[in-house]
Amino acid sequence: MKPTIRLVLTLAILTLSAPLTAAEPTGIYQRGSGFTPDKVVTFKRINDRSLKLDLFLPADWKASDTRPAAVFFFGGGWSKGDTRHFYAQAKYLASRGMVAICPDYRIKKIDGVQPYDCVEDAKSALRYVRKHASELGIDPERIAAGGGSAGGHLAAAAATVKAYDCPDDDLSVSPVPNALLLYNPACDISPEGAGFDRMKDYWKTISPMENLIGKVPPTLILLGEKDVVFPPKRARIYQQRMQAGDNRCELVIYPGESHGFFNLDRGSQPSDMAKNKKIFLATTAEMDRFLQSLGYVSGEPSVGAWFNQQEARDAAAQTE
Repeated sequence: MKPTIRLVLTLAILTLSAPLTAAEPTGIYQRGSGFTPDKVVTFKRINDRSLKLDLFLPADWKASDTRPAAVFFFGGGWSKGDTRHFYAQAKYLASRGMVAICPDYRIKKIDGVQPYDCVEDAKSALRYVRKHASELGIDPERIAAGGGSAGGHLAAAAATVKAYDCPDDDLSVSPVPNALLLYNPACDISPEGAGFDRMKDYWKTISPMENLIGKVPPTLILLGEKDVVFPPKRARIYQQRMQAGDNRCELVIYPGESHGFFNLDRGSQPSDMAKNKKIFLATTAEMDRFLQSLGYVSGEPSVGAWFNQQEARDAAAQTE
């Protein structure tokens, strides 16, 4: 299989927008982008914690539908973070006809857990989505999983790592997603990657890089050129190992960008928000294109028009 590595030389602005003048991130530029889930369901109860799924649904959604889904795990080094991380991407994919889901999972800051507990929760979430697909309006064989940084690791681990299943889960249901949408994922838990010091006693059992065995779901990796969590050199090795097993792995590298480059809430100045918009449009269009290739969405990406609508929403709210 011929490698697919593309260096994005210019993050072209897809549409024109009104000048950004807010002193602090607001509206779509704040964490969570000002969105509220359409539905919230509990998928797991453990140690007095109820872990929930935040669902974003298409306008014409019905429980009897069989729509493709995308499940996004938030980043934060397995230690912090919350489900709002991928609300903007989730809301956009709902506008494209998919069911988009942002699961909670246990983290060190709140629960005092280890990364393998996070993997266990991620697998529980994916098993729940697949088992309850008929209630959620989802096709159980068209479930993409993704996330950023540690969240990207969880999505990839659910697809590759054999250990760390919750014994209370229905283990007859597979947690393996049908596709992966990975934003600067921590896929290499090794001395050359991220998280090794924390996981050195079990890193080979939890690192996706070490578990690329057999068939792995088609994968898209979006990565900054200067990323130190998953350096491009290691990402290329990951891609080569994927393709050696005749698995599809597309790697898109963004010049000059560092870890977390895709987040909309990086910086509060108008210039920051203009750049954040540009990168969001480019990365989301790339994700859309990848999903189109799998038959999950159709037609031209509409992220530019969609983003402008959200900015118009925010502007109208400020005048009320």
